[in-house]
Amino acid sequence: MKKRIAIIAAILSSLTILSACTGTPATTTAAGESTATAGSTTAAADSTSQKVEYIKITASEAKAMMDSQTVIVLDVRTQEEYDSGHIKDAVLLDSGDVSAKAATVIPDKDATILVYCRSGNRSATASKQLIEMGYTKVMDFGGIIDWPYEVVK
Repeated sequence: MKKRIAIIAAILSSLTILSACTGTPATTTAAGESTATAGSTTAAADSTSQKVEYIKITASEAKAMMDSQTVIVLDVRTQEEYDSGHIKDAVLLDSGDVSAKAATVIPDKDATILVYCRSGNRSATASKQLIEMGYTKVMDFGGIIDWPYEVVK
């Protein structure tokens, strides 16, 4: 009997330690079983205080998203670069105009936005700006020079 109590105590201690590591509180049932419960006030507070960041994705991931869901493809190059060839249905917003014109061009701050430029530098900068402006689903897929799919003029 003493061995059983010692084993149960060791298991409960282990589960308590493990649940503390994951941030998920453990509860014990009347039968002595330990279960993890989801969602605590602390976890909720932590998730709301986390900073939103843009996501870096590949051209193939961007293409798959374009083909399977509603997204806004945002070209942050100049008008001349856009006219020389762009991704079909891409919306042009010069990288220098992002902070001034994004709200007009993309009024829905929860829209999925896929950002690109020529080489990936301006798209990264524009993606950061969009996040700072409150956009929540911003993905940078780099430059059109790495885009292996069709472009239109």
